Amino acid sequence: MNRRNFIKSTSALTGLAVYGSFTESFAQSSEPIKIGLLTPLTGVIAAGGKEIAEGFNLFWDQVGRKVAGREVQIFIEDDGSNPDIALQKARKLTEQTKVDFLVGDLLANTGLAVAEYAKTNGIPYFIPVIAADDLTQRKRIPNVIRVAGYTASQTSHPLGDYAYKKLGYRNIMTISQDYTFGHEQCGGFCQVFTELGGKISGQLWNPLNTQDFSPYFAQIQAAKIDALFVMETGADANRFIAQWNNFGLKGKIPLLGAQNATDQSVIRTVGADAEGMISAAHFAEGSPNVDTQKFVAEYNVAYKQYPSIYGFSHYTAAMWLYEAMKKVNGNVQDRPKFLAAVRSITLESSPLGRPVKLDDYGNPVYDVYIRKVVKRLDGKYWNVPIETYPNVSQFWKYKPEEYLKQPAYSRTFQGIKNP
Repeated sequence: MNRRNFIKSTSALTGLAVYGSFTESFAQSSEPIKIGLLTPLTGVIAAGGKEIAEGFNLFWDQVGRKVAGREVQIFIEDDGSNPDIALQKARKLTEQTKVDFLVGDLLANTGLAVAEYAKTNGIPYFIPVIAADDLTQRKRIPNVIRVAGYTASQTSHPLGDYAYKKLGYRNIMTISQDYTFGHEQCGGFCQVFTELGGKISGQLWNPLNTQDFSPYFAQIQAAKIDALFVMETGADANRFIAQWNNFGLKGKIPLLGAQNATDQSVIRTVGADAEGMISAAHFAEGSPNVDTQKFVAEYNVAYKQYPSIYGFSHYTAAMWLYEAMKKVNGNVQDRPKFLAAVRSITLESSPLGRPVKLDDYGNPVYDVYIRKVVKRLDGKYWNVPIETYPNVSQFWKYKPEEYLKQPAYSRTFQGIKNP
């Protein structure tokens, strides 16, 4: 399905797209498998929400929207980036549309609302982007699984290691959006960096949708630091990087980005302003891996752009769920059996480039790439891996039982070990 047809088949009023046909008289074994996809199709992050739907649909189009002899129907609902709406739409999909399981959401507050509903209802809920650490740590829910997802702190742990050991930085300041995802990404970086002997000389927290970063720039310049850790997503990332360049700071203070800061959804817009930025992520669209490049090429043909974390994660999630459905011969109605199959899957060949599986807490163990924004010959920019940390779990190198004794990362707990 191309971009134009996807837009035509999604109602801006209802946010509902229905694929395939449904016949009530079908026997249980031959009825369509119904998947409910929640994503923000309106509001300030609608662009990312659209890519969630594009990535998810691309995989199902490639396999003919069938698995184990059963038709697959995808019902898309707009969560409006609002937890109340997300909860309402999750209920509608589960109780009225009678979907077999739920996938998606983008913002943590919407995902947490749906996770609480799934906890009481029992419907399987798969979260490729919702990154709140505790959903697969202290507050994990057995039927909520992070297929193709990640915890917020998972990729910033190795970046803290790389900054200290490979780049030789000793004094760093952080700036982050002031909400849970930002707190956790900063915390993962700060804990590892300071345990190695580094210093966090200050932390700045900006509200979501910050229009002017210049007041923060004055404080950063005055701090005399080796580098700045930047956790910004979406429009805030675009504005931060552009203003950093406009203020003449590019090249004077190195930037280390949390993975969303240099995601394709950002660097498509800022382009040269982001060139040279280093970040850490479990996906690098510029990786030479054959499977990664096959996916990137297919996505580019389908949507005329390179995949963002939103499109990539939901494509890979669809692949993961497809393998699990095959394993149970399409019997997704047997929830315990289906969930066990999802947990048992090892993706041997996927856009991730290396085999990946879940840990005992329902979160993937990944190779994490230290990436650099590089200009391609065609003038576009993408992230190229310059270092690989193999088999990174959400607990980094800590023992899970010890790690879980510390509080979740927050604005007040950053794991900092400064003397």
